[in-house]
Amino acid sequence: MTDKSQQGSARISALNDELRRFGRGGRIMITFGIQALGTEGAARVLAAVAGFDAFTNDNDPYGEHDCAILTVDGLRVMFKIDYYDRDLAYQSSDPNDQTVTERVMTLMLASEY
Repeated sequence: MTDKSQQGSARISALNDELRRFGRGGRIMITFGIQALGTEGAARVLAAVAGFDAFTNDNDPYGEHDCAILTVDGLRVMFKIDYYDRDLAYQSSDPNDQTVTERVMTLMLASEY
């Protein structure tokens, strides 16, 4: 990885962490499977995703902290962060640039993927 791409990945990772950990800088969507867990179950999933920090080269090869699978209350849960343009119509032209990117984190049961 070049220095420029490492810097880009570090910036993307920081922006993704801001959304994942604090709910800032994007949108969080939940699937019907997460919704079916009820308010308390969904809150536990959100808290587990916010606290997740077990990123490795195997589950995060680009160093962007954009996707992982974890276990919450015995259920396999997945989160995925995607980068859209501000109108949510197309892929972002530059995920490093918050002025042209809308981050969307989707929380789902791994079985829904």
